[in-house]
Parts: sequence; structure tokens; C-alpha cells
Amino acid sequence: MKRFDLSLYLVLDPGLCRVHDMVETARLAVLGGATMVQLRDKQAGTAGLIATGRALMSAMAGSNVPVVVNDDVEAACAIGAHGIHVGQDDLPARLVRQRVGPDMIVGLSAECESAVRDAEAGIVDYLGLGPVFATPTKADHKTPIGTDGLTRLARISPVPSVAIGGIKLDQVALVLRSGVDGLSVVSAICGQSDPKAAAELLSSAIRAHRSV
Repeated sequence: MKRFDLSLYLVLDPGLCRVHDMVETARLAVLGGATMVQLRDKQAGTAGLIATGRALMSAMAGSNVPVVVNDDVEAACAIGAHGIHVGQDDLPARLVRQRVGPDMIVGLSAECESAVRDAEAGIVDYLGLGPVFATPTKADHKTPIGTDGLTRLARISPVPSVAIGGIKLDQVALVLRSGVDGLSVVSAICGQSDPKAAAELLSSAIRAHRSV
């Protein structure tokens, strides 16, 4: 049975992870409460992703925090990742599932109602909904859907969902009120001087919202 918690989903960015590299950022963030970690590096190529991914898998060993690789199925399989995340313009989710088998977590980005409705439970395990807000960490992102759009998509999602795109600490409650199962962050942790403390603040805000 696949077990994963979307509450605080960290997407690693090599450009932002300068003070602490991606592996160290992930390690510290998990200590602070991050519940999933995605390795995303569009410039590394498969070999580079595998090298970083193996180090990341080693650092995450024993944490029970899944490691997800962005887009690259070959790299995800080579490192024994727990999951793969693809976008609408990447390899179709059904083909991804065929290549990775039934046990790997498969995530899919969706920014409109048709994409959400087309997602198949059993093929896809979770949806990344957004971008909610504009974000400089992904220059080619689609038009932000805002919290109203997020609420509409979360309501019709056939699988658990995580909000993506430009989310900061002071927006945690606003985003979670949409009905998503968690939120994904990049710069709110990557590039921070203390990734552990940044994750602790986000995790605390998530718990506070859910306790109300």
C-alpha cells in the first residue's frame, strides 16, 4: 500500500539551494517537518539526476519521507525513488504508470478543470493543482489560478491534491481553506538560511489551521 503525506511537499531547486545544497536542504527540511521531497533539476540531465538522487535517497533513508523525481522516469527508476511527478506536457500519466509499475507514486500537475477531470484514479495517485500564485522559480508556468480556482479544482479532484505555485508562509491558511490535502513550496524553504526553521514554521502553520 502506498503511503504518503502531502501536507508539506518540498520541491528542490538547484538555483536556490546555494547556501545548503539540495540534499542538505532536504535533510534539514525533513527534520523541520517536510512530508514529501521532490527532486527537480531541469538542467542536470538523467545522469545528473541519478547522482543527486542517490545521495538524496541515502539522506532520506529511515525518515519515511517519500522522494519523488520530477519528469525523468529513467532517473526515478534508477535511484529507486518512491515516486515520479509529471506535467501535462511531459510523458502521459498512463504511459508513466506502465513504465514504473503499480507500486510507485505517480503525481500529475493540473491547472484546469478538464485536466483534473481527465486524471484517472489508479493511474495517478495525487494531483498538483496550480500554479496558485505567480512564481519566479518556474519561468514557463501557466496563468495563476488563484485561490478561487484552486477551490474549484480541489472540489472535483478524484485523488488527493497539493497546491503548487508561489506559496509563502502567510498564505498557508488561505491555501488550505481551498480543500487541498497539502501545499508545495520551493523558495519558502530552498535558499533560506535555515531550511529546518523555515519548514518548522510552515509545518506549525499547517497544524494550526487543521486544529481550528
